[in-house]
This record gives sequence, structure tokens and C-alpha cells, in this order.
Amino acid sequence: MAPQTLDQLDLKLLQALELDGRAAFSRIAQVLGVSDQTIARRFRRLGTTADLRVTGVADDSRLGRDSWIIRLGCTPNVAEQLASALAKRPDTQYIDLVSGGTEVMCAMKPRTRQERDDLLLERLQRTPRVTSVSAHCILHTFYGGPHGWLRKISALDPDEETALRPPVAARPEAPVVLDAIDETLLAALRRDGRAPLAELQKATGQSEAVIRRRLERLRTTGVLYFAVEFDHEPLGQGVGAMCWLTVAPQALAETGRAVAEHPEVRFAGAVTGPANIVLSLICRTTGDLYAYLSDKIGGLTGVHTVETALTLRRVKTLTYRPR
Repeated sequence: MAPQTLDQLDLKLLQALELDGRAAFSRIAQVLGVSDQTIARRFRRLGTTADLRVTGVADDSRLGRDSWIIRLGCTPNVAEQLASALAKRPDTQYIDLVSGGTEVMCAMKPRTRQERDDLLLERLQRTPRVTSVSAHCILHTFYGGPHGWLRKISALDPDEETALRPPVAARPEAPVVLDAIDETLLAALRRDGRAPLAELQKATGQSEAVIRRRLERLRTTGVLYFAVEFDHEPLGQGVGAMCWLTVAPQALAETGRAVAEHPEVRFAGAVTGPANIVLSLICRTTGDLYAYLSDKIGGLTGVHTVETALTLRRVKTLTYRPR
């Protein structure tokens, strides 16, 4: 069956949820000028037709934690098994099979140095048929994280966006410290960003008043934001790719700001390693990807080299769901 095309109201709902993943359907409906029931029906339908999920995500930069991108070269017969094993780890995200099935790429967010070293220096180095391991620390994010790709589709008009956008979280002067209750609450929101308060109470063993206070603190400090996971094919975006740029140091910030504005860019960050900027791209076709690389990336004077790898299959986005 061909994927169902999303209409303008679907797109507005997706963008509204990215702005505030826990916004009440009644609030979204009021701003968009439709009924509560219409928004609820659209949400349920998108869950079926576009695999829509709202996920609560912790911004590790607010917690003083580093994030990494790991590239694993491997023999083709082990790539899927390796990707599936990594997907089950709570400290991994965005796991892709790339490069003709001979490379696994994932984002890693270790909570401690011990977790990082255990994976990078011990487990992966001893994994059979892994031919290479390279780890790239994300030094700066130009686009991504709380700034999701959906806002680039501009489905909401400026007044609608202003009405639905929650207050901007202030960056704390020092890293935010989480306790066990916070960690349990974030884990529950990773499974379902719109989980009712009753479910969050059950998961944490805390009262509704405590949950509300914890949610408010996590959101106002910017530790907690919400991401919208969905199938891009109904939007006609069927080609994903990773792009590694080697940029002159003096042009690093300027180039990062430029690519962050490109509609094709889902994530852009400065990283350690031979290439110093990495991009996650989404395009309609391979022809559009070629045009993007040739025209937009080719027009950036600070870029020296470009390496591109097509995403064959995404094994894990933010949460692991076996297929």
C-alpha cells in the first residue's frame, strides 16, 4: 500500500507537537481553529499511518554530559546484529545501517565516563568482525536537539507558532543535577512523551503534585524537550544521508550557521576527528541529494572535502522498538 500523503492540518499538528509535545489537544485545536475531536482523531491516525510518536528527550548539554557519534566498520553479515545489540542500550540513539551495510553509525550519550570507556575501549574493541571503530565527540550543535526538523516545514503561520510555543528555557549557569526520581521520570517520558500524569505517578511512585513540579523544573531548565518521531515517506522525504565536512578552522562557525539554515539538514554539529562538521540530511530523492551537495555545500567557500554515506535503514531513533 502506498504511504498516505499528509495534508496541511497533519503538518500543523506535527509541528505543534514538536513545539510542545505535551500540549493539550484542546489547546492545539483552539489555535488551529478545529475541534478537539479532530485533533485527537488526527493524532491517532498518524500513529497508524506515519508511525507517529512523541518522545521526551534529555538535553545532555544541560547536564554537563558529552554526546558522541560512533562509526563502526564491519563485515556485512554482522552489521544488523551489531546495530540491534547497540539499539538495546539505553545510552544510544539514531542507529543507522549505512555504506552498503558495511558500517553502523550511532549517537551515544553516556551518563558517566565509565559507561563511555566501557563501550569504546572494551566492548566494541572486542566485538568479532568489527573492522574499525571511530568516535567523534560533538563539540557544538549548530542545529538539532530541541530545534527539530519539523519547524523547517513552516506549516504553522507565525501567529500559530507563537501561540503554541512554550516559554524559552533559560540555560542554567551550572549543569543540572538529576536524582533517581528525575531519571525514572525521564525514562518514562522516553517511552511516551505524552504519558498521562497517572502513568508517571505509577512509574515514579510520586504524587501528582511532585510530578508536576518535577516536569516544570525539567522543562524550565531545558533539560527536557520533546521530539516527534514519524515516517518521513508521507512527506516525500525518502532519502537519508550522513555528510562529513572538512572545513577550514576559521570558517567553522560561519559554515555551521549556514548549513543549519538548510531545509535538508536535520542535525548539524562540530565534531572531533578528521572531518570537523557532521550533517544528518533528509531529501526527496538521490537527485535532490546530489543537487544539495553540488549547489549548497559546493557554494560554501570554507569546505575543503565532503564524505557522504546513504542511510540504508534506521534501526533506532530515540527509543528502540523491535520490528
